[in-house]
Amino acid sequence: MEPRISGFDYQRVPVADGVALNAAVGGSGRPIVLLHGFPQTHLMWRHVAADLAADHTVICPDLRGYGDSDKPADTGGSTYSKRAMAADVVALARALGHDRFALAGHDRGALVAVRAGLDHPDAVTHLASLDVLPTLDMWEVMHGVSAAVGFHLYLMAQPAGLPEQLIGGSPDAFFGHFLDVWSRNPEAIPADVRAAYLRASREAVTSIVADYRASAGVDVEHDGDDRRAGNRLRMPVSVLQQDWGAAMGFDGAALWRAWAPELRHTTVSCGHFMAEEAPAEVVKALRDLLDR
Repeated sequence: MEPRISGFDYQRVPVADGVALNAAVGGSGRPIVLLHGFPQTHLMWRHVAADLAADHTVICPDLRGYGDSDKPADTGGSTYSKRAMAADVVALARALGHDRFALAGHDRGALVAVRAGLDHPDAVTHLASLDVLPTLDMWEVMHGVSAAVGFHLYLMAQPAGLPEQLIGGSPDAFFGHFLDVWSRNPEAIPADVRAAYLRASREAVTSIVADYRASAGVDVEHDGDDRRAGNRLRMPVSVLQQDWGAAMGFDGAALWRAWAPELRHTTVSCGHFMAEEAPAEVVKALRDLLDR
């Protein structure tokens, strides 16, 4: 039996035409939605969710195209836009009875959270981003040999066909690579959870590639439109981030502040998978955010 978040109920919730999300729901109180990153599922929040559920309604979905959520075929390049995925999240919360909610995302989930905050400011009360940069800034700061760390971004940005074939030829090696090199504490992802991540990713190569391809296409267009219009995140925002800037030559707090005037930016010392490697630190940051 695959691992689950202990004490949470699991539901399949329709959120768009032909798309239902798998979601773990637990606790009671003010709602917070937690969005996972790559190459993970909702399980990455298992420690954080259990703590927050003591006094909050906690909703942990698998994103469109990931885990046990639906994986629609990409049509026109927008099926996996962060705009579409953010609309899924708002629809999910509303289906569960919450018109307003806090939102936290890690990695890919953080990009969805930011888009939700920009597109649906009346729904998102608080926003947290774990270890990612906004899409526009990510592409702008990556250059030279330091960009090699993001080789997967360039691979999955290629036209449909080659990326899917290459990754599908050895999916466990591809996805497992990131679980290995992005973590400073291998014990933070136990064998059964790692197996669940690999199984889910193996079954979602096409949709995962489509998600990344959108971030090199339509997501850039949407973020560019917001930058030109001066749109900003109006809610309190907290960012937890590794010190990428020291290696890649940018000021993460300054980049985020351009999008989020009400920003608290914290540099953390763990690896990329901070909700699993340093859950107490993440819980503290989220509780501080929710008190703002």
